[in-house]
Amino acid sequence: VERIEAAGGVLDQDVATELLTRLRGADPAFFEEAVVKVLLAMGYGGAEQRGRRIGGAGGVDGVIDQDALGLDQIYVQAKRYAEGNTVGRETIQAFVGALQGRGTSRGVFITSSSFTRGAIDYAQMVPTRVILIDGARLAALMIKYRVGVQVQRTYHVVEIDEDFFE
Repeated sequence: VERIEAAGGVLDQDVATELLTRLRGADPAFFEEAVVKVLLAMGYGGAEQRGRRIGGAGGVDGVIDQDALGLDQIYVQAKRYAEGNTVGRETIQAFVGALQGRGTSRGVFITSSSFTRGAIDYAQMVPTRVILIDGARLAALMIKYRVGVQVQRTYHVVEIDEDFFE
């Protein structure tokens, strides 16, 4: 069982690497749409899956209803950056400003690369709640919630049913 789990982890890492390569090579609009789909797959947007890409309007790329009536919304910024091209503090500050301009206090910033230490520290200290998701976490979420991937094969590990023999 341990060997199967370890092999599964290696396969997941290979798929994660390929996901990021494809996302980085995709059109920015495709990346924004993919990000919204991941958040919807995670359960945001309610049963009606109410979330959409709005294409960078006013510093925001997507919006997702947090509740069934749409009384509260989560705004999303998606940055498709090449590996090694990090998101800095200034970019997070601009997103926080866009959130404040919309009268909201929460948002999700997702990138295909990573964040600088300054960006992470800034997001943690401002009163506006900004969740940062880097490329590695994005790929892991895509695998976990089956966005952009499909199950190729399922293996069953069996053991003796002790209740059967009692």
